[in-house]
Amino acid sequence: MTAALIGYARCSTVAQDLEANRQILLDLGVSTDQIYLDRGYSGTNRARPALDQAVAAVRPGDTLVVPKLDRLARSVPDARQIADSLAARRVRLQLGTMIYDPTDPMGKTFFNILATFAEFEVDLLRLRTREGMAVAKAKGKLKGRVPKLSPTRQAHLLKLHAAGEHTIAELAELFEVSRPTVYRALDRAAASAEPAA
Repeated sequence: MTAALIGYARCSTVAQDLEANRQILLDLGVSTDQIYLDRGYSGTNRARPALDQAVAAVRPGDTLVVPKLDRLARSVPDARQIADSLAARRVRLQLGTMIYDPTDPMGKTFFNILATFAEFEVDLLRLRTREGMAVAKAKGKLKGRVPKLSPTRQAHLLKLHAAGEHTIAELAELFEVSRPTVYRALDRAAASAEPAA
């Protein structure tokens, strides 16, 4: 039985296009029917269906091909766990054009450096996002989620509920919101009506 190339890639948002990663895998010799793609999964999330399928598809002697290490994992522990699991099954790991050899001290060191940089990149992105949100909030540009019921619609909902002619389910349907949204509106109104202690 000949060794196979099994390809895997992921993108973290549904909006991102996997076509570039698919093309890289095809250019590296992976056949179309052996490519597994996860769309909308973060590299820090280990529960990735296509990755599980790709890992299940490889046999001893096969090679799991990934365009770049950050398409496989975004943390050092996750990258190590995946690489060690593949090595234990005698499956090679190819990152772009480089074959990772866990028995080679230089290869192991290089892999760990790549994994560290991938994790560092994620940490920087989180930090920049938090900083950006803090700046936007300070400028009054970050207001949070828009309420599903405007103050006018909420007042109307409260009036109809107080009349006692509609069930919660009917109010939810009438205002095109979920029942929990109706309950939250009623709870907020009740809390604001209570006298301060």
